[in-house]
Amino acid sequence: MSEREVHDGQELKALTHPLRLRMLAALREDGPSTATELARRFATDTGATSYHLRKLAQYGFVEEVAVEGHPRARHWQAVHKTTTWKNTEVGATGEGRAAADWMRRQQAGILQSDVEAFEQLQDSLPPEWIDAAGVGDMLVKLTAESLNELWDRFYSDLDELKARDAGNDAARRVSIVVGGFPRAS
Repeated sequence: MSEREVHDGQELKALTHPLRLRMLAALREDGPSTATELARRFATDTGATSYHLRKLAQYGFVEEVAVEGHPRARHWQAVHKTTTWKNTEVGATGEGRAAADWMRRQQAGILQSDVEAFEQLQDSLPPEWIDAAGVGDMLVKLTAESLNELWDRFYSDLDELKARDAGNDAARRVSIVVGGFPRAS
């Protein structure tokens, strides 16, 4: 699966429904699923999941896929592993800026949920996972070009580490949320 770069606010707005975002994440993480399976997973009705899957498909985020052994069931899969956008491009309209703002707040919310889940889970984790987990923050001076270079290096290094650990039984799913925002002063 590849990366999907969104180019306008209308495309990004298609992701700004909490159930759509959760379903897309589930399809990316766990693979194809039916509307009924997603409805059960997210404690909603099949009509809602069907509607939101069609909306995601309209904008090219998911597609129907044939699953062996299930000729009549409609399975859906994510088309891309990640979604990116340029803030200036999608933010050219108020609708696009609002969608990008909403997405950033959702990502910050994921970080908060992950911290809370870790705090509940840490008594059952091996010490090496407790020591490896964490959140860091720092304030540095960079140019926009250097910040973009940092993003490129980060994702390149992450891809290399994912490939290295892909077959390792000691590897676990790890949530990584990163941010880089200019300050007013």
